[in-house]
Amino acid sequence: MDRMHELCEILNKWAYEYYVLDNPSVSDREYDKLYDELRELERESGTVLPESPTRRVGGEPVKGFQRHTHIARLYSLDKAVTEDELSAFFTRVQKVNENAEFTVEYKFDGLTMCLTYENGAFVRATTRGNGVEGEDVTAQALTVKSFPLKIDYKGTLEVRGEAVIRLSALEKYNAAHPEEPLKNARNAAAGAIRNLDPKVTATRNPEILFYDVNYMSENPVGSQTEAMEFLKREGFKTYPYFKLCKSFEEVQAAIDEIEIERKKIDVLTDGAVVKVNSETTRAEMGHTDKFPRWAIAYKFEAEEVESTVKNVFWQVGRTGKLTPLAEIEPVELAGATVRRATLNNFGDLTRKDVKVGSRVLVRRSNEVIPEILGAVSHTEGSVPVEKPARCPACGSVVKEVGANLFCSNEECPPRIVQKLTHYCSKNAMDVEGMSEQTLALLYEKCGVKRFSDLYALRAEHLEGLEGFKEKKINNLLSAIEASKNIPLDRFLYAIGIEGIGRVAARDLSAFGSVEAVAALSVEELVALENIGDVTANAIVNYFANGENAAEIKRLFAAGVTPFVKEKKTSGAFAGEYVVLTGSLASMSRPEAQKLIEEQGGTAQSSVTGKTTLVIAGESAGSKLEKAKKLNIPVIGEEELLSRLGIK
Repeated sequence: MDRMHELCEILNKWAYEYYVLDNPSVSDREYDKLYDELRELERESGTVLPESPTRRVGGEPVKGFQRHTHIARLYSLDKAVTEDELSAFFTRVQKVNENAEFTVEYKFDGLTMCLTYENGAFVRATTRGNGVEGEDVTAQALTVKSFPLKIDYKGTLEVRGEAVIRLSALEKYNAAHPEEPLKNARNAAAGAIRNLDPKVTATRNPEILFYDVNYMSENPVGSQTEAMEFLKREGFKTYPYFKLCKSFEEVQAAIDEIEIERKKIDVLTDGAVVKVNSETTRAEMGHTDKFPRWAIAYKFEAEEVESTVKNVFWQVGRTGKLTPLAEIEPVELAGATVRRATLNNFGDLTRKDVKVGSRVLVRRSNEVIPEILGAVSHTEGSVPVEKPARCPACGSVVKEVGANLFCSNEECPPRIVQKLTHYCSKNAMDVEGMSEQTLALLYEKCGVKRFSDLYALRAEHLEGLEGFKEKKINNLLSAIEASKNIPLDRFLYAIGIEGIGRVAARDLSAFGSVEAVAALSVEELVALENIGDVTANAIVNYFANGENAAEIKRLFAAGVTPFVKEKKTSGAFAGEYVVLTGSLASMSRPEAQKLIEEQGGTAQSSVTGKTTLVIAGESAGSKLEKAKKLNIPVIGEEELLSRLGIK
């Protein structure tokens, strides 16, 4: 028996070096010699130790998968596909901890697994399933060699990882099975683990990349960095890329790095995962009924191609910000021929090491202008991009604020045209047919400078302009007229308050009118879930500006009428401003909010001075504490159902 323990220890060490570290210290022949000795001892004694590597050989097919309840729930992740959504996540975190640190990792596209250990021994592997319970796939997991059967930690442990099949392994498998090739790595991994025959699992060579500690009965880890250190120390295979970030800019840089490098790695990945590092901050933030509030998956759903930068010029935006725009060799991308691509600012251009003559990676997503993700390579003729000292459009002095450059001239022509373009855009006032080129013409020929000038346009102003025939004139004037009736959130987005994206505009619209938003204090604005100090001050300053206030009056006088969905004045929650916190057993939060609004209430995302009621579900967090401090009435799920008439 002592020799069997010794052989298991040696063989598992060698397997760890081979499968996890990718750095074998012995030849296959030496490994096989000791492995055969162990198998013979097991045959003679009739005993197989729990940590024996012979357990990893595929056993007999199973009749079906048994269900198993996880010790701690395995939540899925909320997703972000735009910078605005990522920024909103950051704002929510910083309201709880303004000094929060974040970790950034690859998001691998495979099958989520949960492995359980007790008293240092592997006992079970399950799929994630619905998060509460999954399928027991222990027999299949035992064919995978990238996790230990024995660890030093003696408490009860659940670790989480992603079962993947490397692209090279998929290619090799398909070459050996041309009659029945596997379509893609994600389906191949899921099919391998969920195959009833472990021998089939073994032929596909899946591995598990570990990234989280789901449960520890003793001495739990205090952060994501500690969790990763624990996994490595205990012999679990982890992916080497792991970044600790202290700012939004550092997280963006890490995401950009992943997006470029993912094209070069041997594992299928569809995004990056951003997590709050500290477990203390995570506990304060809590969970929704589906997702942890402290993590988000930034998804790469866009098509990407390589091209060469021919030139870089500067575009003036509506705030005066100078954005570098690259002229690139034409490439086909997302069904269109792309000749230009943007970068965020001069700091972004520098950080991504983009030069004229560089080979770069270009992405297009969500129907926005293509952007450059970073340089892939340089040539001997690559030339750095110079930082402009004066505005390329009007010649005014350029101001440098952080990573951004700004034209100092409020009346800079392209700046005015960009404000008008934003105002008329699809997600704002949606003036159909009002392109940037058309607005530039109206600015030059008709003196259109303000939003309100659009509503003063008549057919006689447009007659004779290049490209304007009777049909186009009628269509354009009809589109301008139709824009007068607009939802409040789109109006607040359209007028171009600094820092207000569609997410924040939606939150502000809950106050019911432009006048109500204009009357909010910085303190009331900061209390909103998706608005931080800088944006709150920008909102207050916007409405305090006399010209802005006058322009809004001109718009209203022209017939622009922002509206909110008519609320019921009767019902169980009539007149109530309601915040839900924690998870509900009977329904999801959106379902509860909808029912509350159908009963005359207003659902809020955060506790503010207007909040009149808080509904606290399981694991209610900081919102409940704030409600108690403000003496706001609190009810539970049972009372909620009673008021809604649900038994």
